[in-house]
Amino acid sequence: MKATVRPRAPFDAPLAAWFAQQGWKPAPFQRAAWRHYLAGRDGLLVTPTGSGKTLAAFGGPLLQALRDPPPPKRKRGEIVTARTRVLWISPLRALANDTTRALREPIAALDLPWTVAMRTGDASARDKRLSRTGQADVLVITPESLALLLSYPETGAQLQGLRSIVVDEWHELLGSKRGVLLQLCLARLRALAPDVRTWGLSATLGNLPEARDALLPHSPDAPIIDAAKPRSLSLETLLPGAGERFPWAGHLGLSQLQRVVTRLQDVRSTLLFANTRSQAELWHKALQSVWLDDPATLALHHGSIDPKLRQAAEQGLRDGSVRCVVATSSLDLGVDFPAVDQVIQIGSPKGMARLLQRAGRARHRPGEAGHILCVPTHALELVEYAAARKALLAGRVEARVPPRLSLDVLAQHCVTLALGGGFDADALFAEVRGTHAFAALDTATWQAVLDFIVQGGKALAHYPDYHRVVRDDAGVYRVVDRKQAFRHRLSIGTITSDGHVSVQFAKGGRLGAVEESFIGRMRPGDRFQFAGKTLELMQLKDMTAYVKLSKRNDGIVPRWQGSRMPLSSMLAEAVQATLAGPRDTPELRAVAPLLDTQARLSALPTPDTLLVEQLSTREGWHLFLYPFAGRAVHEGLAALLALRWGRLQPNTFAFAVNDYGLAITAQAKHHLDESQLRSLLTEDELLEDLQASLNLAEMARRQFRDIARVSGLLSPALPGRAPRSMRQLQASSGLLFDVLSRFDGDHLLLEQARREVFEAQLDVQALRKTLADCATRTLLMQQPASLTPLSFPLWAEAMRGSLSTEDWGTRMRRAADALERTHA
Repeated sequence: MKATVRPRAPFDAPLAAWFAQQGWKPAPFQRAAWRHYLAGRDGLLVTPTGSGKTLAAFGGPLLQALRDPPPPKRKRGEIVTARTRVLWISPLRALANDTTRALREPIAALDLPWTVAMRTGDASARDKRLSRTGQADVLVITPESLALLLSYPETGAQLQGLRSIVVDEWHELLGSKRGVLLQLCLARLRALAPDVRTWGLSATLGNLPEARDALLPHSPDAPIIDAAKPRSLSLETLLPGAGERFPWAGHLGLSQLQRVVTRLQDVRSTLLFANTRSQAELWHKALQSVWLDDPATLALHHGSIDPKLRQAAEQGLRDGSVRCVVATSSLDLGVDFPAVDQVIQIGSPKGMARLLQRAGRARHRPGEAGHILCVPTHALELVEYAAARKALLAGRVEARVPPRLSLDVLAQHCVTLALGGGFDADALFAEVRGTHAFAALDTATWQAVLDFIVQGGKALAHYPDYHRVVRDDAGVYRVVDRKQAFRHRLSIGTITSDGHVSVQFAKGGRLGAVEESFIGRMRPGDRFQFAGKTLELMQLKDMTAYVKLSKRNDGIVPRWQGSRMPLSSMLAEAVQATLAGPRDTPELRAVAPLLDTQARLSALPTPDTLLVEQLSTREGWHLFLYPFAGRAVHEGLAALLALRWGRLQPNTFAFAVNDYGLAITAQAKHHLDESQLRSLLTEDELLEDLQASLNLAEMARRQFRDIARVSGLLSPALPGRAPRSMRQLQASSGLLFDVLSRFDGDHLLLEQARREVFEAQLDVQALRKTLADCATRTLLMQQPASLTPLSFPLWAEAMRGSLSTEDWGTRMRRAADALERTHA
């Protein structure tokens, strides 16, 4: 008699059963991730927002836990350490809150005896205690909080039993110093727990293999799971009506307010994205003026608003008590809002990655199609939407390049480890060299980093405040001074403040923060719009602006430095190609009259040509150039061309740039012919001419401020004391910069400041590539009789800095009206 062979249960049977109870079925990419995890592999999971990536990453550790023998029962009162099994790293506090809730559901359903805790700046006292004592089985943490955890000597023993690390939204960390800090922390975790498995979760990138290598340098063959069916996404543009006048330039889009309100009324809940905090404040104020529902159903969310107010807006979206949230990139990431029915984008998204991320906020449920409604603020943004539509169909998305050799971050990490029990220099050098960010670190630079953390470098060796680390008799580097330890833990992280002043009501209640440069120009009694309210300044004291609600509804809106969002180089190239291509989208058909005007007055640029316009206005003689290389490259290129032009003929120049091109205005007329212009657009002596055309010393001085703060040269304000003003910070960093420049000119942080000016601010590599590209193009030399649709926004940008008793918007509308009447 044959024995009955029972069919073998699927490897994921317990988890699949829970899925079935929810009415779900594991997706192929989820099961693939679980198989790889159970086989002991690291990996990178690339899936659209709302497709189930959290369970894809967490399912492997859950299935492994069900296979492992149960831990011994704890005796009453017994303290158990080294219990942390899963470390879930999140880039945002709000995302950490949401993830913590999501992870608890399958743990409870599978009856696992796991405790989940969160370790962020918003964590409860209970969660902080669990994380510090290693008694959380699953710990959700931000990169900064992880670095802080590693600064405690007991952390090493507590994390030796770590089985799994999940890095959420890796694409958001990859291209910044936060990602560099995380790479260093992950290297330390792998040293503590060599068998730990690391998985990254990411949106689609243009450089996925590099993203994998930066996260998993120890696993060059780790799988990239990109098998999830892309979530279908539709893009709709709010087009102007037939014959309707549409502005040639602008950044707010409030002329579209009534159309937007109509679309808001059609659905139950909406996320309305603006590109800057100022624009979000203005749109929220405009919507308030026409909002017919309960005012509490309209909310505002951006990074300068107090966390409690942001959390209230997020909760309102979850429970349906808020119908519309006006937000910036503060809500770009994967906070789960399944109740959101509609996403509206005000202005160009400026990049495909951002467009996809924001569109994914709507109908954030597996299997549902995404949709985004785009609201142009001026006519040329219709071309950007058309280019985005074509890039969407082609599946194109930007790359994010990870930084290399950020020595300020490395110095901070070394002090953290010296504080967290000490380190051996040779062992740590090998550990650091194993990261993507520091693979090229040489022994001389490593020694300079060690000298810096021990004595600040040779120019600061006589100042005890810069002696943070000591090397003991056994050769171990440690922090022994309690004051140094306290200061370092306060300053851990790479997010540097821009000199913010806290805004709070005189009778209590914090609203958020605005920049010192804005509030410092105001006097008591002046009014301003912030956090969705009209406020009156009462007094400014100890970096706090005390305010009260104003009975009037007017007031200026804060402007945040660096808040202007540049067009990605990939989308800029797509815009140039779209301008010259067939008018086969609704946006291009709507903007056809404007493009016809450009072609009639001058010419339309193409990928193979470089459009050059020269004309005279009462402001001077203008040269307009359209390389479509992005704002940062155009800034360097404009300064370079002005210097070289001045060598041909002495003159006085001013320049303005946008994402499409640049404008140089000369006081004395000098027409450039093709041969002269080509002589200006050469790569020869590029670095020398950039140094001559720009105040690179001042640019390096300003770049040095943030580097000094990350590296620990500038200590933070101590609790209970008033924070230092931006002027004080700039003065302190400026003094350090001058001392080092005079007495230690080769200091590693000075070298880094100069390098970051070239790499980050000027993007010299991209500038060199643009000059090489210009050399291969045919020059379209044009002399239009007046400003053109492409040159008008550049001219308008230049006029922002001129003196007038009228506001900029009024002057621009009058100029645009005159041009449109001329070319009608």
